[in-house]
Amino acid sequence: MGRFSMLEWPVVRQFRSGDYLGRGPAATSAKTRDVQPRTATADRVVRSVCPYCAVGCGQRVYVKDEKIVQIEGDPDSPISRGRLCPKGAASEQLVNSPGRQTEVLYRPPRATEWQRLDRDTAIDMIADRFLRTRRNTWQDLDEKGRKLRRTMGIASLGGATLDNEENYLIKKLFTAAGAIQIENQARI
Repeated sequence: MGRFSMLEWPVVRQFRSGDYLGRGPAATSAKTRDVQPRTATADRVVRSVCPYCAVGCGQRVYVKDEKIVQIEGDPDSPISRGRLCPKGAASEQLVNSPGRQTEVLYRPPRATEWQRLDRDTAIDMIADRFLRTRRNTWQDLDEKGRKLRRTMGIASLGGATLDNEENYLIKKLFTAAGAIQIENQARI
């Protein structure tokens, strides 16, 4: 740190520069003027959509050395016009959080510890259970012989982070599988 100079006091800077209200360059120190935003040093900018709700606010994701350094609202987005809610503005913290879960964890029945699984194994387990449940709970006819073609063993509760297209496809998938209990958090 350099020697202290009374000429660098903000009030002195105000009068020396003619910025009497202290709203211009007199209000900033040399250190403040040297600070650059994280976005200035980014290697590239990627456009994305906020992951939190079904609104679909546009985001600009700033990447440096293949690591996300900042996420801001996309002013070119017709939905949000550059604005983000508090959760959307904190997206960078979600991505870079040291506590973020990046592996599939599975706890078998009556086990006390979690096991790590590779993604393909987890997807196969889910598909096997889905098909087995559908097969074991299938109702083709009711007691009077009327056609049902349904299963009461499978239900779907969608989240509000899904957009209309994703919800449409999930509805089609579960309806084709015979499920009739299909709901979405956004409607509740």
